[in-house]
Amino acid sequence: MTDRIAGFTSTGSKRPETLFGSHDPTLPSRMTRSAGCQVWDENGRAYIDYIMGLGSVALGYGHPSVIRAAAAAMADGVVGPLAPVLEEEVACTVCRLMPWIESLRFFKTGAEAMAAAVRLARVHTGREHVLGCGYHGWLDWSQGTAGVPHSTRSLYGELPFNDPERTREVIRGNGDRLAAVAFEPVIVSEASQEWLQVLRQETERVGALLIIDEIKTVCRLAIGGACERFGIRPDLSVMGKAIANGFPLAVVGGRRDVMAGVSRTWISSTLATEMVSLAAAKATLEAMQTLNVPAHLERVGARLLSGLQLLAREHGDLVSGVGGIAQMCFLQYGDETVSHTVTAACAQQGLLFKRSAYNFVSLAHSEAVVDRSLELLGEALSAVAKPA
Repeated sequence: MTDRIAGFTSTGSKRPETLFGSHDPTLPSRMTRSAGCQVWDENGRAYIDYIMGLGSVALGYGHPSVIRAAAAAMADGVVGPLAPVLEEEVACTVCRLMPWIESLRFFKTGAEAMAAAVRLARVHTGREHVLGCGYHGWLDWSQGTAGVPHSTRSLYGELPFNDPERTREVIRGNGDRLAAVAFEPVIVSEASQEWLQVLRQETERVGALLIIDEIKTVCRLAIGGACERFGIRPDLSVMGKAIANGFPLAVVGGRRDVMAGVSRTWISSTLATEMVSLAAAKATLEAMQTLNVPAHLERVGARLLSGLQLLAREHGDLVSGVGGIAQMCFLQYGDETVSHTVTAACAQQGLLFKRSAYNFVSLAHSEAVVDRSLELLGEALSAVAKPA
């Protein structure tokens, strides 16, 4: 197969170099299908998967009710010239399940939705500076990479995670220039209540908006994500990934007066209201409620996390610790060579387990699957000699 895609694949986190540390032809690089918690590579080999579409799948690949809903939406024509009834239906469901969201807008990707939230904050406050904590996508407003203008970079600064005193100092230092603070509620560990209180108090103090990035955590920590789990009340919430179980949909929602800013700027996308992803989201949110999915994720995730902690103790020469929480966790290795070798050994045994943040459980992961996965991880660790 010729390499016609720049950088191997259009999703950077799916590059072999990212997953395994190198482009080893003996390891899986392209897939043909997925079902439940398994994927099949181009040679037809099956793998137990914990990458789960980079966390975008919480019910399992090809969940029946979601597929039926998506297929019906396809049969209904996918898109059209008018706003679909389904758009309002899904919006009402989100607002009912997450009452801190008074109105919202739909998007296709988390990066796009985060950029929209920042623009709305700038419209609402009349300010330009933004502070962030975590990964908020690849768009210019939060990146300092090649191709981003220096003038754009100068409007963004980093906040330390779980450091109340330093966070207070940085927010106050930005003062009346600050439009918003955007943050992830889980970065290797959960945010502390003290840090969350500082974020809320200090943004209110300087007149900035608080934006929570729930792209990874919605429908995982709870249906309403960290806001539901920890009682966070931001001005804007951004959600994506698992909210439509792998179909491309993201949400920005929050205070009605802030969301009203859409009439004072231009935020729009041709396919924001295509009906397939909206139908998938409606079915996903129904399944989340009827099957009590977050409780399952916490239960099997806790089993996985406990097993990883045991492996870390048994292989202290290779593993420096365990990061994350039950629903999204990973092993922390002593060095890059070990992480590459162990991850490759797992793949060769039929297990796709990321060497960094995060691995995700789903409704399709049973306790038996988790136990078998831990066995494979243990075998891989045992087979790897400590580098000299």
